[in-house]
Amino acid sequence: MPQTFPKSERLCSKKILGELFKKGSMSVGTFYLFPFRTLYMHASESEPEGKSALPAIVITVPKRTFKRAVDRNLVRRRVREAYRLNKHLFDKETTYPPYIAFLYTAKQIISFEEIEKGMKLAMQKVVSR
Repeated sequence: MPQTFPKSERLCSKKILGELFKKGSMSVGTFYLFPFRTLYMHASESEPEGKSALPAIVITVPKRTFKRAVDRNLVRRRVREAYRLNKHLFDKETTYPPYIAFLYTAKQIISFEEIEKGMKLAMQKVVSR
């Protein structure tokens, strides 16, 4: 599997993002695993199952915690790279949700190694649910 992060793997749909972040929604699963709060949603029956090889993801870094855009961008790049290097954990045999959001919750910028370790654990937990 090539280690790329194409547009098809990015979650851009405002409708799906709205459903994913809606408070109290029963269709959205969530868990916390440092440094991420992970939200995932399975495709609803009404929308077509345009199943791509990998889930569509979104990465959020809070402006409240990191006031400077350069800090938010640094964290976002590290999280994206950790995902890109470990997306092989979503193999074709297992089922996984088609929409996933990774919310960065740490209060400071942590090293890439810690982010990658957290990303691996979060991805394994998503696959096992």
